Amino acid sequence: MRDALAAARPVLSALGVALGGETEVVIVPGNHDHHLLSTWLERRMRDGAPGALGLESAVAWEPGDVLGDLGSWLAPARVRAAYPGVWLRDDVYATHGHYLDRHTTVPMFERLGAGVMARLAREPDSGPARTEDYERVLAPIYAWIHALAQWGGPEFGASSHGASSRAWQALAGSGPRQSLRRRGLVLAFPAVVGALNRAGIGPVGTDISGSGLRRAAVRAFDEVLRRLDVGASHVVFGHTHRAGPLPDDEAWEWGRLINSGSWVHEPQFLGPRPDRSPYRAGFAVALNEAGPPRLMNLLSSPVPA
Repeated sequence: MRDALAAARPVLSALGVALGGETEVVIVPGNHDHHLLSTWLERRMRDGAPGALGLESAVAWEPGDVLGDLGSWLAPARVRAAYPGVWLRDDVYATHGHYLDRHTTVPMFERLGAGVMARLAREPDSGPARTEDYERVLAPIYAWIHALAQWGGPEFGASSHGASSRAWQALAGSGPRQSLRRRGLVLAFPAVVGALNRAGIGPVGTDISGSGLRRAAVRAFDEVLRRLDVGASHVVFGHTHRAGPLPDDEAWEWGRLINSGSWVHEPQFLGPRPDRSPYRAGFAVALNEAGPPRLMNLLSSPVPA
């Protein structure tokens, strides 16, 4: 975390100066920065029976909290933090989207970890129904990955994402020429998925195509919104790194959802046309006082006034 903060400080300071004192920045943590919430969550539990987190709770920080450091670096912009999401307008809700890992049918690291933890936490057969239910299953996974990163370096902190990416490349045939080992992995994959489902860690499936990954994520996030009773007309998220809906996408698949993409450069996902890939960096969502959110790419499209 020390190294990550050292790299982030000049960037956040430059953003704060560019935004100025009239602009508000809302920090909405997700899975990779869940540790920013740890001291606040501990204080909530220590100070008595906390109220429900709901869809938006104000996150308070105290001197010495990392979240407070981020806020000071973003000066002169005004900074607050909210979790698990934030209402941008009465009809627009935004959240990182990490709770979808509990419901996706793609058998990646995050989904399998959530399935195992759900059994350990004795999640009811009906599944999660409140923000706290998702936290009970997912927060221990984030804490474990954070601890690995502190003791093992950045490569350990990124191990889950890297492992998932490598497995996806091997199974989907999108990586380098397949070895005998990889062909064996492909042949064994359906049997492994079946075993996971029989063990109660699923349900997961075998479709890991690009379209399969997209549809599974959208369906899973829809399930989260249904369970948490999010009544917004538009919901912004970004957890899967796949921006959308884009002009070539089927609008009916996305419904009220809009994915802001990722600013992490991921060559393994860019495909033969990186300039048109939905995984390319630079996507953002613009929102006015009225009208639907608009997806744009700041590195390849004019920014509207």
